[in-house]
Amino acid sequence: MQIIGQIQGWIILGLGLLALATEAYALIHAVRQRPDAFTAAGKKSKTFWVAALALATLLGFAVLGSGLGLLAIIGIVVAGVYLADVRPAIDTVMGRGR
Repeated sequence: MQIIGQIQGWIILGLGLLALATEAYALIHAVRQRPDAFTAAGKKSKTFWVAALALATLLGFAVLGSGLGLLAIIGIVVAGVYLADVRPAIDTVMGRGR
């Protein structure tokens, strides 16, 4: 039974690392964009998204390895909203859209 607990621990750590990488990717993308692209796309300001994603990345790092608790879920949801909604809109405004 101890081996099952160890496998579960590795899976949780892997998921936490994946979430942290996603949050960091979203943060880096937001930092590299022009501030006017956010308003042109009809989204919240660059300052808002950089702050929200920095907090999400910090939460992801803070709970790394301790399980996927509420803080980790909040962080990945913020990054997911950015990557699924804001990033495509900004890419379209910047001429990189599909």
